[in-house]
Amino acid sequence: MSTSDPSSPDYRLLLQLEQQFDHLLDSIETAVSLYEQQQPASWFFHQTTPARHWLREALFDMWHEQDQDGRETRNYIAIVAANDELLVAIDTINQAKSAFSDLLQAIKQQAPHSLSEAKSRLPERHPGVDEILRRNGLARLHLKQSWRQLPIAPAPVSRVRFAWYSSGRSIKKLTVQEAERKLLQLDTDAPHVRIQLRKLASLPSNEILAQVQTQAPLMRANLFFTEPLADGHTRRALNAAMPIFVPANHERLPHINLPALQPPTTRTRARRRDEKLEQEVFLPSLRIYRYR
Repeated sequence: MSTSDPSSPDYRLLLQLEQQFDHLLDSIETAVSLYEQQQPASWFFHQTTPARHWLREALFDMWHEQDQDGRETRNYIAIVAANDELLVAIDTINQAKSAFSDLLQAIKQQAPHSLSEAKSRLPERHPGVDEILRRNGLARLHLKQSWRQLPIAPAPVSRVRFAWYSSGRSIKKLTVQEAERKLLQLDTDAPHVRIQLRKLASLPSNEILAQVQTQAPLMRANLFFTEPLADGHTRRALNAAMPIFVPANHERLPHINLPALQPPTTRTRARRRDEKLEQEVFLPSLRIYRYR
């Protein structure tokens, strides 16, 4: 059944998605208009946009730039001292983002063939999107940037400590057989690949290996609360890719440190004594390590 048939489940899912996207855009417009009217105390990191409109740019930034790696997202590191009205508006955005993300996941599972059509139709819902696409060379909706949540502090914050985190990595466990299959997909005539195949053949067939992917540096924020939370915690750490909204404390910002403009080029954290992986990479072409 075609997605253009109003009686088809796929069509109804796409219609729901468009309506939810409209609701997301409306909720963002409400919040940024409120911010621009109130002009609350704000701090932003390395920001060149005119102060009055920077939040509008940050929250409406949901489009891939030309030739942008789809795994990359643009960061808007900032702190806003928000009153109750603005905090409610930001929470409404988060709820709309969650509902939009849930619908996208439903389409992926129930009608995966409709996803590309959905992504091509959604940009048409954005006010003035044709002009935006022409002027900025933007291409398509960036799903990660459209649904990422806006951090809201649960209580007044006395200080915020920003720091680059550049030691992040993801680890995927592999069997020897899976590692061999990956090696065989490379140029097996190359000497360095043959060497790695021989090394792999020397391992027990039941050994588990680890493929390591180093993650891009990210900014982390430590929020220190004015009073302990109900659970006794006095601080909370979170990723700071998007503006952090903290309850306005007499319309003042918490104390904020000034982090380095660029992440460190070398590892800043000491290696853990309980590090589970060997220090030397076992199969360099695949970034595969042995466990100690």
